[in-house]
Amino acid sequence: MPAEPGAAPHLLADHDLAGRRVVVTGASRGIGAAIAERCCAEGADVLLTARTVERHDHLAGSLTETVARCRHYGTRVETLAADLADGESRAAIIPHALALFDGRVDVLVNNAAAAIYQPLADFPLRRRRVIFEVNVHAPLDLAQQVVPSMRERGEGWIVNLSSGAARPAAGPPFPEGALGTTSAVYGASKAALNKLTNALAIELYGTGIRVNTLEPRAAVMSEGAEVLVGGKLSDDQIESMEAMVEATLALCTCEAERTGQTFVSLDLLDVLARPVMTLDGAGRYPGGYRPVG
Repeated sequence: MPAEPGAAPHLLADHDLAGRRVVVTGASRGIGAAIAERCCAEGADVLLTARTVERHDHLAGSLTETVARCRHYGTRVETLAADLADGESRAAIIPHALALFDGRVDVLVNNAAAAIYQPLADFPLRRRRVIFEVNVHAPLDLAQQVVPSMRERGEGWIVNLSSGAARPAAGPPFPEGALGTTSAVYGASKAALNKLTNALAIELYGTGIRVNTLEPRAAVMSEGAEVLVGGKLSDDQIESMEAMVEATLALCTCEAERTGQTFVSLDLLDVLARPVMTLDGAGRYPGGYRPVG
C-alpha cells in the first residue's frame, strides 16, 4: 500500500459541506458513524439512521454515541431509528429528512449493509433476502426518494458504499481467501448495487445529480470487521478509517462529471492528491492511509 501522496493542504472551499443537508444510513458504528462525524465537522446538518439506538447485543456503538460525538461540532444532528430490511420502515427516512431540512437533502450516503457469511451451497433463502433488501433495494429506494428534490435544485450527491467482494475471483486455480466463498451473497448484492448506481447515474446525467459507489482498497477495521477478521490480516491489508471517510467526502462534494463510477478509496485519493484528515477535520491524520495504534 503506497504512502499518502504529498498533497496540498486541506482547503475546505474545495469540497465544502458547510450548510449541506446529509442523510447517512448505518450511522450507529463503523464507517457510517465516522462519515457522520466528519460531515458535521465540515459544517453539515445530518440525519443519522440505524437500527441500534442504544446498544447492540454484541457490537460496540450506537446512534446515541454517534450523536454525542456529532453534536460537539454545533451543527444540527437528528436521528431516526429504522430497519432497512423492512420496506415500510425505510420508507419513512427520506420524508422525515425532507421535513426536518426544509425540503432539502443535498447528500445521501447509503452506508448500511447486511453481511452474512456462510457457504453458498446451503445459504438459506431468508438470509439472501435480508442481504438484498438492505444492500440493494434499500439504497435504491432511498435514492429514488431524494432524486425529485435534487433534480428540482439541479444538484445532489448519492454515494453508495460497496465492496471489493463484488468482483469475481480469478481462476482456476482459485485463491484461498480469509472468507472464501462465504461472502458470495454479500458480494453479489454489492455487484448489483454497483450496476444500479451506474444505471441511475446515466439516467440522471445532465441534471447535476452525481451517483457513485465507493469501495475500500483494503479492510477498514470497523467493529463488525474486527469481529470477523480481527487478527487475521497483515498491516498492508488494512486501511485507516480516516482514509475511507476522506474518499467518501470527496464523492459527497465532487464535480458533476464525476458520476456513474465505482471508485476505490485509496485510488481515488491518489488521483485527487487529497490528504487524509482526522475525523474532526482539524488536521492531517498522522497515519495517512494506514491506521495508527
